[in-house]
Amino acid sequence: MRFRTAIDDMAQEPEGRTRADARCGVVALVGAPNAGKSTLLNAFVGTKVSIVTPKVQTTRARVIGVAVEGCAQFIFVDTPGIFFPRRRLERAMVDAAWSGAHDADAVVLLVDSRRPTDTDDDDTARVVRGLAEADLTTVLALNKIDLVEKSKLLALSGALNGSGAFRETFMISALSGDGVGDLRNFLTGTLPEGPWLYPEDQVAVMPMRLLAAETTREKLFMQLHQELPYHLTVETEGWEERPDGSVKIDQMIYVSRNTHKGIVLGKGGKLIKSVGSASRIELENAMQRRVHLFLHVKVREGWLDEPARYQEMGLEFPN
Repeated sequence: MRFRTAIDDMAQEPEGRTRADARCGVVALVGAPNAGKSTLLNAFVGTKVSIVTPKVQTTRARVIGVAVEGCAQFIFVDTPGIFFPRRRLERAMVDAAWSGAHDADAVVLLVDSRRPTDTDDDDTARVVRGLAEADLTTVLALNKIDLVEKSKLLALSGALNGSGAFRETFMISALSGDGVGDLRNFLTGTLPEGPWLYPEDQVAVMPMRLLAAETTREKLFMQLHQELPYHLTVETEGWEERPDGSVKIDQMIYVSRNTHKGIVLGKGGKLIKSVGSASRIELENAMQRRVHLFLHVKVREGWLDEPARYQEMGLEFPN
């Protein structure tokens, strides 16, 4: 399913937002892995809707956040990082990122400002070339500016703007919020006129089952090391609404190898209990109700080649 079609299918036009000055549009956040796209999305929306870890390639599926600024409603899309894919899952992630970009009214290329200025063949350079060739309405946002000297920022801006792909350049810190307001104000003018697609108080467009699974996967990423987090996935298999207002959630953690199962469980089940506790607390805060979370681990050696696993992540299965 095309990304724009999926948004239209989920949208519910709110009453009273068809006035003449109303604006609404899709803004895609793209860039290399770990550039800070999820942190920027959360800053735009004002609350956490996308998982964030220090590890690259944390975001797998498109995450949609909704924000309002005056008469404008933004539909922000946090896409997986664009990089050179080597495995099937990576190809699906990159395809999702480019699809989100091509279907957007505006694109923000987020770049970690600590990157070298003289690298022509890295992931960021490939993204810049792709955006220039696609002729998209694109702005450049140099992120993490608090960690870089001003002279280097100016050199990096000059090097990237040589492509001619960008309408404007902004220097921001997604983590602290510096420059984010200026970027949002500019993007308001790029949105087409039209009614809002979602209620004013909605901040995300994601099934709760997927949001719950992503929350647990974030906690696993934070507690596991090296390559193991990239060889697992989390699915919400059971969701039971209880009479007392609480919810019982059953999740399956699929791993590729039997040795991975023992690592995820931890000695005496210590690690999985820690992950479950952290995930449950965050879900309770997000949902404002009691959550009973039960985690299970299953070895499924070929899950990376199963279309059903990709469907659960909201990705198209690549051939």
